[in-house]
Amino acid sequence: MAGLSLQHPWAFAFGLLGNLISFMTFLAPIPTFYRIYKSKSTDGFQSVPYVVALFSSMLWISYALIKTNETLLITINAAGCVIETIYIVMYLVYAPKKAKLFTVKIVLLLNVGVFGIILLVTLLLFAGERRVVTLGWVCVGFAVGVFVAPLSIMRRVIQTKSVEYMPFSLSLSLTLSAVVWFLYGLLIKDKYVALPNVLGFTFGVVQMGLYVFYMNKTPVKAEGKEAGKLAAAEEEHVIVNIAKLSPAVPMKSPQVQQGTEMAAPTVPRTCVAEATAVAAENRAAINAVVNHGAVGVA
Repeated sequence: MAGLSLQHPWAFAFGLLGNLISFMTFLAPIPTFYRIYKSKSTDGFQSVPYVVALFSSMLWISYALIKTNETLLITINAAGCVIETIYIVMYLVYAPKKAKLFTVKIVLLLNVGVFGIILLVTLLLFAGERRVVTLGWVCVGFAVGVFVAPLSIMRRVIQTKSVEYMPFSLSLSLTLSAVVWFLYGLLIKDKYVALPNVLGFTFGVVQMGLYVFYMNKTPVKAEGKEAGKLAAAEEEHVIVNIAKLSPAVPMKSPQVQQGTEMAAPTVPRTCVAEATAVAAENRAAINAVVNHGAVGVA
């Protein structure tokens, strides 16, 4: 067992550290769900990041089970499956009817349909090492797709010259997680674990570089139609490239959006602050999903 063998102490050390970082990342949305529990409402929050995180954990745990001797991958992704399932169940309890239906649809599409097809194809059409290779490349492809998510955030930072959209702590977390899991994959000679984290490390370093460059810059405020586009983009970017997996659903229903637009001139500052907090927590959720990109949350 390469990950746990005393003959590979460094691999065990990095795998253990990766489990710790990843577990903390899985727990990051707890404040969000505490807020949902207290308010008995999911208004403004998306279920997509948690469904995608669950799918990622399911993929990596199936890869680890098929490859065998990947105990440290199994432990963290098993924990991820349990935690993300709890988040999704909580979301379904407090979500409005439309949000519940959408969440059930994407769970059935992604976590049952797509995952089931991947598993059936790899089990029925491939055997032995070819099965491991096929599932490994599927995991790499999905991880790379998730790691593309920061591109939309980095683009917004450059457009607005504001790092509000990209907290340094989350970029640092992405970088450290990628480094740890890359070293783990390298030491156990598993390219499917190591490769996606090269991209994760690269994006993490670029994000931190952008933060340093723009942290003292004067933010650019768009006017007119451009401001509207940026405002809309801020809400919609929570689904990042998940649109490739399922149809995008706006954060609020058209009726609510229309009412908000009509009442915009008299919105109290407390409501604005609350909306800003929701947007910030949605951004945190997406960054958490980026960290889930490889090895569940690597």
